[in-house]
Amino acid sequence: MSDTSDTSDASETSDPRHTSDPSGTSDTTGILDEALERLHTTGPERNGRLTNHAPMAVEALVHRGQAPAVHRWLDHYAHKLEELPPAHRPVTADGWREALGDPARITDWTRFFARRLDGPEARPWREVLAEWWPRLLPGIAAGSTHPVIRTGHAVRTLLTGDETAPRRAELAHALGYWAARSKPLPPLAPLAPAPSAAAALDAVPPVPRQDGGMRERLAQLTAFPRWGTAPDPDTAEERLTELVVAATHRYATHGHGEPIMLVHAATAPNAVLRALPALPRELWVPSLGAAWAAAAAVTAAYTPRDPLPYKKVVLTPEEVFERAAAHGDDHTIKFTDTALDVGDPLALAAAVRSVELNPPVF
Repeated sequence: MSDTSDTSDASETSDPRHTSDPSGTSDTTGILDEALERLHTTGPERNGRLTNHAPMAVEALVHRGQAPAVHRWLDHYAHKLEELPPAHRPVTADGWREALGDPARITDWTRFFARRLDGPEARPWREVLAEWWPRLLPGIAAGSTHPVIRTGHAVRTLLTGDETAPRRAELAHALGYWAARSKPLPPLAPLAPAPSAAAALDAVPPVPRQDGGMRERLAQLTAFPRWGTAPDPDTAEERLTELVVAATHRYATHGHGEPIMLVHAATAPNAVLRALPALPRELWVPSLGAAWAAAAAVTAAYTPRDPLPYKKVVLTPEEVFERAAAHGDDHTIKFTDTALDVGDPLALAAAVRSVELNPPVF
């Protein structure tokens, strides 16, 4: 396997069109469904706040051809899993608003979506997603953006493979988590417009106090550069693609600011991009705006003062993902999965940077 070489050039700006990486595969082994069934007895969080990343990581491992590693990876992750929290009272079609954003209702929400995706009340999963997507978008940054990321992984399984019961159940868990944690960002004033996604991310003002958790940091947000709008769905998709590329590239030079949290500036908008093909086109423009808000919020909360040089990579995409899988960190696996979607040399360098910065599991 090739290695990396040092360079001080941090200005590479290739802008490829976002497409699924050709190494991405549809699971024919049954391992993904087995893993999801194993995980659906566990809750989306532990210790009252930390996210269960296992469903997202195992989906990425399988999609990138690493299915044989899934159960071993889950065995190592198992100590971080907790049982589903207790249910309180059912969420109803008429009373869902009072339950929105109530984390104590996570299991209530999961059961609500499970009834809509399987059983007597079931409707096609795309219809359920289209109905709830605009209701959940305002709370996209809640849960440190993990609920929308989990939703993006769940949608990819349904778009690229069989629509099995475990995959529909995973969408129910993802949407239930998003609904329970949904919380809008504070009101934000508009700053000067930015000409590109990269320039917009560079212009995001850091929050004044760079300490504490995500909730404390997001509460300090006051203004974002004007970006993230589009006149039509096709332009929205193009700009969302641009945002994913820019945020992935930026990690190569800025990821050291907070190596785990800053991956979400890329993986959250990429989750939205992955969901677009399953959504009505009239939802694409608001989806761009929400994805921009999520990426900007993470950037503001954790951006470092100064960029650092990155290393150019002479590895293939498959080799980069193999390195991430061997490293084992869940955030690193998910970010590398997004970097392979982008697929250019700077994105691969950013993925390798995440391997270097985040603590290994194995």
